[in-house]
Amino acid sequence: MHETLENSTSSSLALASPVPLIEHPAQVYLATLSPGSRPAMRQALNMIARLLTNSSCDAMTLNWAALRYKHTAAVRSVLSEKYAPAYVNKVLSALRRVLREALRLEIMDAVDFARAVDIPNVKVTKQLRGRVLTTEEIAQLMQTCFDDPTPTGYRDAALFTILRGAGVRRSEVVNLDLSDIEENTGAIQVRAGKGGKDRTVYLPESGLTVVSDWLSLRGYEAGPLLCHVNRGSRIVRRRLTSQAVLFILQKRGAQAFVANFSAHDFRRTFISELLDAGEDISTVQRLAGHTTSDQTARYDRRGEESKRRAVQKLTIPGSRKNSRGLH
Repeated sequence: MHETLENSTSSSLALASPVPLIEHPAQVYLATLSPGSRPAMRQALNMIARLLTNSSCDAMTLNWAALRYKHTAAVRSVLSEKYAPAYVNKVLSALRRVLREALRLEIMDAVDFARAVDIPNVKVTKQLRGRVLTTEEIAQLMQTCFDDPTPTGYRDAALFTILRGAGVRRSEVVNLDLSDIEENTGAIQVRAGKGGKDRTVYLPESGLTVVSDWLSLRGYEAGPLLCHVNRGSRIVRRRLTSQAVLFILQKRGAQAFVANFSAHDFRRTFISELLDAGEDISTVQRLAGHTTSDQTARYDRRGEESKRRAVQKLTIPGSRKNSRGLH
């Protein structure tokens, strides 16, 4: 399949000369995204560019207006062999958006555009992704942090507390600044979340002490809420990256013997537990930062036991007055 992709490319896919940013379709598309979404989508566009040019171009040096159906179809084919359908469809959506900007910028013909974007999404299976973490697993993860007396232990405990207690996304937690949290109320301002939207979430009272303990070490100077800690256990006010969060989760998961979980599983747990506690879905939707309640429902991992408990609230009226000969 890689051979098919390479055969569909040519040197004409590389820009002959740099293009002003306001006329570059990839840059124009990226500018429409929230700051938290741009790095992932830029990485996706770079991947497409590398695939199409045998790694000789990136998103900014590829001539997007030169792409045709044979190129986009080949990209879809290669990606669908390597990645999950949901991720492939997200990348294909970004590809279509860039080509639409090329059309709007009048550097791509309407017919070529229509043909190039006429590629179907990869079919997504109905099986739910991810899982809910159990109370015992969360307790084990937290304990590994509490047992670490260094600033790293305090920071990681705060990280887990915010992921578990506020249900924020990984990209959102790394973008939090000290000024975004109110210690007295537990309010956290999530700025420019998915879709560029701001929202307010809250930490449970049981989590405030954990975050305050970290802040007592971090200090109250302006800057990122969660910082790097160097090998000498010195706190460096440099923002964590999403990749660093992933590494922390993997490290603490190994220490706590909790396998196969992600930052997003904390979010699934957050949503499922609130729904299980009887909170109305519209409230949970606002806390999660979802546009619709259907999005929130897709995160529900309460399983069969919650359904069994739910029907116990129903009653079947009346009773059999006589046994009609039954002994």
